[in-house]
Amino acid sequence: MWLKPEEILLKNAFKLWVTEKDNEYFVLQRRRGYGEGGGGLTGLLVGTLDTVLDSTSKVAPYRILHHTPDSQVYWSIACGVTKDEIVQHWDWLHQNIMRTLSVFDSSEDITSFIQGKIRGLIAEEGNTSLVLEDDPEKFREALLRFEKWFELPLEEKLVTYYSCSYWKGKVPCQGWLYLSTNFLCFYSYLLGSEVKLVISWDEIWRLEKTSNVILAESIHVLAHGEDHYFSMMLHLNETFGIMEQLADYSIKRLFDKEAFQREPALSDPLQITKRGLEAHAKSEQFRTFFRLPREENLLEVHEGFLWVPFCHFNTLGKICLSENYLCFASQDGSQCHVIIPMREVVNVEKTDSSSRALTVCVRGKRALRFSEVRDYQRLANSIRSRCGISASPQHSASAEAIRGECQSLINHFEDNPEDVTLMVGQKDSSKAVSTEALMTVYHPQDVENLDPKMLKEKMKEQSWNIHFSEYGRGTSMFFTKKTRDLIVRGVPEALRGELWMLFSGAVNDMATHPGYYTELVEQSLGTSTLATDEIERDLHRSLPEHPAFQSDTGISALRRVLTAYAYRNPKIGYCQAMNILTSVLLLYAKEEEAFWLLVAVCERMLPDYFNRRIIGALVDQAVFEDLIRENLPQLVEHMTDLSFFSSVSLSWFLTLFISVLPIESAVNVVDCFFYDGIKAILQLGLAVLDYNMEALISCHDDAEAVTILNKFFDSVTNKDSPLPPTVQQASVGSNDKTSHFNVDISELIREAYEKYGNIRSEEVERSRKRNKLYVIQTLEDTTKQNVIRVVSQEVRLSASQLDELYNLFKRQHFLSCYWTMQSPALLHHDPSLAYLEQYQLGFQQFSMLFSLLEPWAFCNIKSTISLWVFRLIDENQDGLVNFKEFCCAIDTLYSGSFTNKLKFLFKLHLPPAFDLPEDGVIRKSPERGRGKVDLQAYLKQWQNEILRKEETIKDLPRINQTQFIQFSKTLYNIFHGDPEEESLYRAVAHVTSLLLRMEEVGRRLQEPNIPPESRKIANNAAAEESSTEEASNTLEICKTSSSPNSQDAVPDLVETEWSFSFEQVLASLLNEPAIVSFFDRPVDIHTKLGQAKVGQLKQKANK
Repeated sequence: MWLKPEEILLKNAFKLWVTEKDNEYFVLQRRRGYGEGGGGLTGLLVGTLDTVLDSTSKVAPYRILHHTPDSQVYWSIACGVTKDEIVQHWDWLHQNIMRTLSVFDSSEDITSFIQGKIRGLIAEEGNTSLVLEDDPEKFREALLRFEKWFELPLEEKLVTYYSCSYWKGKVPCQGWLYLSTNFLCFYSYLLGSEVKLVISWDEIWRLEKTSNVILAESIHVLAHGEDHYFSMMLHLNETFGIMEQLADYSIKRLFDKEAFQREPALSDPLQITKRGLEAHAKSEQFRTFFRLPREENLLEVHEGFLWVPFCHFNTLGKICLSENYLCFASQDGSQCHVIIPMREVVNVEKTDSSSRALTVCVRGKRALRFSEVRDYQRLANSIRSRCGISASPQHSASAEAIRGECQSLINHFEDNPEDVTLMVGQKDSSKAVSTEALMTVYHPQDVENLDPKMLKEKMKEQSWNIHFSEYGRGTSMFFTKKTRDLIVRGVPEALRGELWMLFSGAVNDMATHPGYYTELVEQSLGTSTLATDEIERDLHRSLPEHPAFQSDTGISALRRVLTAYAYRNPKIGYCQAMNILTSVLLLYAKEEEAFWLLVAVCERMLPDYFNRRIIGALVDQAVFEDLIRENLPQLVEHMTDLSFFSSVSLSWFLTLFISVLPIESAVNVVDCFFYDGIKAILQLGLAVLDYNMEALISCHDDAEAVTILNKFFDSVTNKDSPLPPTVQQASVGSNDKTSHFNVDISELIREAYEKYGNIRSEEVERSRKRNKLYVIQTLEDTTKQNVIRVVSQEVRLSASQLDELYNLFKRQHFLSCYWTMQSPALLHHDPSLAYLEQYQLGFQQFSMLFSLLEPWAFCNIKSTISLWVFRLIDENQDGLVNFKEFCCAIDTLYSGSFTNKLKFLFKLHLPPAFDLPEDGVIRKSPERGRGKVDLQAYLKQWQNEILRKEETIKDLPRINQTQFIQFSKTLYNIFHGDPEEESLYRAVAHVTSLLLRMEEVGRRLQEPNIPPESRKIANNAAAEESSTEEASNTLEICKTSSSPNSQDAVPDLVETEWSFSFEQVLASLLNEPAIVSFFDRPVDIHTKLGQAKVGQLKQKANK
């Protein structure tokens, strides 16, 4: 059967195969151990291995590979169980493909064509042979095994499972890999040896495909500092793709607190499916490639040909359909793609049933003709339904007219491609505050100026106008290699804003949201938040040398755009570098256009760049380091530590080189970025290092290297820039002409594309995913060390104990998010908080963890005491407990003195902890993470923390009758089950009796005459106290032994409710050696933490 083309990474794997036939582009191979001869000892071993593997992991004995003479890469395109089957495929390739390949000029075009053709064959066959989990009965059996072996909570959703080998040391264990929403699990049981592995996705540092001499291909997982390898999978790429999706889903949900509200397939962690993950991955790739809004999802994909009028031929490619867009991307190496918004489509006609063709007519007198579309009727109907176009009989007259117009247009295009005018009108439906780009205001073009730079600028404009006439203009323009060539040469000043909007996809955002920006401006102006304060601080630091930002016009426009975006997206709000980027956008785009360009950059093109942790920039720096190792080996040999380039290049990525290059040169970089994305920035970074290779190799330290790069950037100029000197930035190092000759930005960009243009966007995205896990876990580890350093100053726990405790606390936080999107940790998440506050627990999560860690087993999950503890340590009463608050409580109970432990228990029975009625409801839970912060409240809180004095025992309020009764009950609960339980109970009874006598003596000294009525009240109080005590035999002994001594005192106790001070309670308990010995007993903290680690997940499963 035909296979989806998959790359064979390791050539050594061919030792398992024997070549039967081969030619210039294809190889037919037989697996050793099959067919004639058997293959000797090697064949016997291979055959035995294939026999041991279960049915889902067996390898087909025959296969066909594709390769080209100048490449070491092989692609598997077909496999067969019998020789007849594989020979049939071989003959088909020889008869139908070999002759066609001679027309191609390059190996890349040949490979692209073959891959497209094979995918088309698979689509025609229905592609049903690779489905593994569609058998409900088998999946149900696998689910039962999954639940039995791993004992995870029943809510955990199994997504899929695969047979594979897990390498434990140098020995492979054949078993089953189970992939669920939150965990990667493996189980093997062979010859009495059981191997069980459970790793949560949020603990993984590395997830990548690898190969070595022993393992042809395997999946490498790094977690908890241990390496895990999984191999011998029938569909390794599919398995890896699902694992990658689940890890990314976990990272976004748990670390970024993303709710996936716009993606129903991922919005509920209890309903995650393999099909939903694959659909999400395809939609994400679709949106990234075509720069579409985040709301778009890939609905249909069709193979077909598109007639390209400017080339006079049909190009093979994929037709992709989403809710609001029809897109086409070629697969034959021509790098041609086009995006058709459904709002621009006026009619769809099925012109030729024999060629399975349809024609899509769009506004601006344009038509696109698709042919050889297998399900062309379905595609036509889908487009019609999404455009609201009717094909009913009552519209036949108008349909015939439109059909005639479309056919005439097609004929005209085919005969006269040079006359094609493809202009799509663009409405200006919004009323922005500023309607002109700042460059047109502060630097209007002088049409009568005929100096060489202006003449060259006019020539550029003419080149683009010719391009528009051939390839179209506006939202439906064809994107080709020629478009990129023009970008590399430089975009004319007059067209820059229009092309930025087009290439970024911002033009579609603005067209579908008329009036949105104006409303945001009205709603956001006048608001006071941390973001607006930071914006005001940075307004005058944004291109201060440019005339546009030396006046109120530019500053006001910049303020409106940044404030509106912070209001739109409070998760990002405002981040440094956004002001610099927005300033440049405002120079060439209208104010509303600049806003939508900023949206495109922050939310699509540079994801996760503009937040507190700049994760996106750090990930791309890791990608940049990988590219340096691959493309600049000389530099790597000299500078083994590439972290220097990460630190020096951070501003390159955050500001797109705007902060290091003169503005007239930097805009050329921005041109390339909007067309090619981050790939353009990576290419240019490599070109900069390559240009300065010799100087960097000869430098002695990092400071010298920084100086070399700064001087280089100062020497970069734009010789073709028509801007006057008042607008251009003066180079800082312009007086030093000995270090560098001037470098033209166009030449530098051209060199970057020539040397490093082979970097594919798909490879960059894969590298991003691979490095993102490591970057996030590194940041998490740094955060943990910072938190531990702060907390260690206030507790007696060791660093290693705090490390384990932090892992438990963080895991408990995640456990509250694993199976729901409605946990308090998610709902109240505030990314603007300091690292100490990033992980917090609500009451339910706290009570579960505290019950595992508290030393005396007096507090179970549903205990009221756990609520009192939670209220006591929740200092700001926000309904969430952070790690520092939690550690201080645990440290007191583990390592505190007798006085401190008693004080902690005493305060549990005072407000706000002891707050009746005990309904478990947190009284105060403010809204968090909404972008609006009460600055005065924060300042007051900080001031109180600075001025707060250490609490002494004299500062504690007195404990009243009800509270003291509950305090006594708490002590009894603590002592229950202890070997010295009886003596401890007697001690508590003795202390209670002693305190009551002390209170009676003090009261008689103050009030000698007590009316008889109070005696009845006192008796009732004593009876109430007796009814609340536990009815254990030991407790009755305690009460009996203490009652004779207190009998005379109790009747005369109360006129008003009696109370005790902490000093009285402490002094009484200090006289009881049994109680003092109990609280001074050391706690085995290491064992307690180990038990909690094991029981944490089981506790959730048994809940």
